[in-house]
Amino acid sequence: MIGPVIGVLYDGFAFGMLLFLLSVGMTVTLGMMNFVNLAHCAFAMLGGFVTVTLINILGWPFLLTLPMSFLAAAAVSVVLERILFRRFYRSSDLDQCLLTIGVVFVAIAIAAYTFGTVQQPVRLPSWIRGSFTLAGHNFGVYRLFLIVVALAVTAVLVASLEYTRFGAQVRAAVDNQRMARGMGVNVDLVFALTFALGSGLAGLGGSLAIEVVGLDHSFALTYLIYVLIVVSLGGMGSIGGSFAAAVLLGISDMAGKYYVPKLSAFLIYLIMLGLLMWRPNGLFGKRG
Repeated sequence: MIGPVIGVLYDGFAFGMLLFLLSVGMTVTLGMMNFVNLAHCAFAMLGGFVTVTLINILGWPFLLTLPMSFLAAAAVSVVLERILFRRFYRSSDLDQCLLTIGVVFVAIAIAAYTFGTVQQPVRLPSWIRGSFTLAGHNFGVYRLFLIVVALAVTAVLVASLEYTRFGAQVRAAVDNQRMARGMGVNVDLVFALTFALGSGLAGLGGSLAIEVVGLDHSFALTYLIYVLIVVSLGGMGSIGGSFAAAVLLGISDMAGKYYVPKLSAFLIYLIMLGLLMWRPNGLFGKRG
């Protein structure tokens, strides 16, 4: 029994790290900017298609495509933030939802027209494929790579938002824009950079997700559900909460597929319902 349990924990933790990479950007924009961005996974899909294009058409190495997917998603998000999203910061949640879900359907249509409706292949370097053996157990190399990247992103993100001047400016702009402007904070620039950061992380997550869950035109809608579950379970604006929720859901999903495959499709939702009934504001959310 020890072998299967270790495998489930390892694969589940790696899948949880992928969920965290996909969702942490929404944790930033929704929790810190109070903007309901349902188009978040559209930026993840964009990052994935950037990686596919650079590798399969231009022959770029996989590692070089990762920063490009981040930058591409961040750049497009800045344009949309300035043209569309900024006008809805003070609007109701319903208006924000309608706008951003509309962006999702537009993104799906563009992806289907440009790349078709089939799964997109991607060629990974040989050193990142296969598995290695440790203490008699086999572990996937790519999953270890996912874990390392996610932990590094977590450390950098927490340090940037909690212990830097930029993080203080973001929190000040969210709490009281008028006061922040009076103190010399460029609120528009801070919001644009925060939005770019969250969307860029989504693009990075979308690129890393191709090998694990695949990539097609419906990615932006399919994995939006997982992202919303992670953010809601973790607690609004809590990076640590999103990390814990992603790990819990990743391991639970993997355990369900291994031990109770007939119920695996429902297990993640049962866990969500149970946790939200216990803590309606999420694992690390503030109690209302």
